[in-house]
Amino acid sequence: MVDNALSPHGGELIERVLTGEAARQRIQSLPSIPVREPLARECMNIALGFFSPLQGFLNQADLHSVVENMRLASGYIWSVPVVFDISPQQVAELGLRVGDSALLTFQGNPLAVLEVEDIYSYDKEAMARHVYGTTDDAHPGVARTYAYQERFIGGPVTLVNYPTLHQPFADFWYTPTTMRQAVAERGWKRVVAHQTRNVPHAGHEWSMKGAWFASDSDGVLVNAVVGEKKLGDYIDEAILMGQDTVRQAGYFRQNVHMTSMLLWDMRYAGPKEAVFHALVRKNLGCTHHMFGRDHAGVGRYYDTYAAHHIFSELPPLGIEPVLSLEWWYCPVCKGSAYEGLCGHADQKEELSGTLMRRILEGGEEPDPAKFRPEVLTVVRQCASDYGFGSPFVTEQYLANRNPVMSLDPL
Repeated sequence: MVDNALSPHGGELIERVLTGEAARQRIQSLPSIPVREPLARECMNIALGFFSPLQGFLNQADLHSVVENMRLASGYIWSVPVVFDISPQQVAELGLRVGDSALLTFQGNPLAVLEVEDIYSYDKEAMARHVYGTTDDAHPGVARTYAYQERFIGGPVTLVNYPTLHQPFADFWYTPTTMRQAVAERGWKRVVAHQTRNVPHAGHEWSMKGAWFASDSDGVLVNAVVGEKKLGDYIDEAILMGQDTVRQAGYFRQNVHMTSMLLWDMRYAGPKEAVFHALVRKNLGCTHHMFGRDHAGVGRYYDTYAAHHIFSELPPLGIEPVLSLEWWYCPVCKGSAYEGLCGHADQKEELSGTLMRRILEGGEEPDPAKFRPEVLTVVRQCASDYGFGSPFVTEQYLANRNPVMSLDPL
């Protein structure tokens, strides 16, 4: 099953949102289930169409098909499980049965209604083995899978209380509907997506430029992941504002570059997550997606270019992969260089996270060919404004950070 470029995955953009009195009526007398923030984010992604054609959390038949065949039961490609886990005790206490509905609450306020189509258990080790290619709980995606409770509820999700996105996040928040409107307003017909969870260095900048040339695109859409953080990660504010600075400082023309965000907790599923990223960006209106080395990987679990290889095993997805090798700094070429072109590989200087950390923590002024000074200024300002003095996630940031979103009483 294949869609045309610019069409949502599955052919229809899912939107399941109730507002006002209709929302208040819908939630009356429903049993409530408090959800943790990752599940709240996924409720939003389902209801707003980021995960089209999903209309809810996977039922048992869909989950089994995704795990075993990388497809929904309908036949559409889907590579990463999106599940709602719950304990058997909660199911019993709430008296939940197939055919019931439950109110999902977040921060003590109504968020969404979950229609119970299926209550089931699943072999979590088998899920990990097929999705991540390993059962090693040192892999963060495997650890997440093993942490699921013992039951899953499958069924449609309807948003009944739209969260407020706080600054600076609100400036970068686009749903698939509003992103498609923004793309149309810019006159973009071909759009290449850039997945990131990093502050941009010159290698990132040139990988975007290379993908723009390779795809003959009208625009580059940076879609930065905002989700669970671990110590040492870049703070979300620095990622978003640093990425946007590349455009503001003129390294891209204003009409060919845009920064946005995706509320998603990385699974680090390597090639399987690469496919997932492509489908989500397809729903946002992108026609192409760039994939470099170690896309969505972690440790040594995947081949360096596993994300390149997987697309050759799949039917056309309606979004074209743009495959890239490594960009580095070459002291002979005196600038960013591409692995497929530069003849000085033996002298390359990797534009690594370690290098960026040394620059940001050491206070040194970097070579602009490695790290743009305008980006450095913004990242340091973000450290002051949002990171309690650091551009990297600390215990203090995790405990006291500016919330990405909040819910008001309905």
